[in-house]
Amino acid sequence: MELMNIARVRWACRRGMLELDVLFQPFVEQHYQALADKDKQTFIDLLACEDPELFAWFMGHEVCPDAAMADMIVTVRGSPQP
Repeated sequence: MELMNIARVRWACRRGMLELDVLFQPFVEQHYQALADKDKQTFIDLLACEDPELFAWFMGHEVCPDAAMADMIVTVRGSPQP
């Protein structure tokens, strides 16, 4: 498994919705590097999803059907924000 370099992850965190930017960008800057490779890949997989899906999952309107990504959503939402 080849992970994205951090610059590409940062770029992928730039979304079309401010609500997602506010979640993803601080998480990547403060917590991404400390994740296990498996969790980094899950986060990258999550970033490949469409903004409306991500918004629904992160705001709790829908449940993500993928268990690993659902766990990552909990991790991102629970991470301290600046």
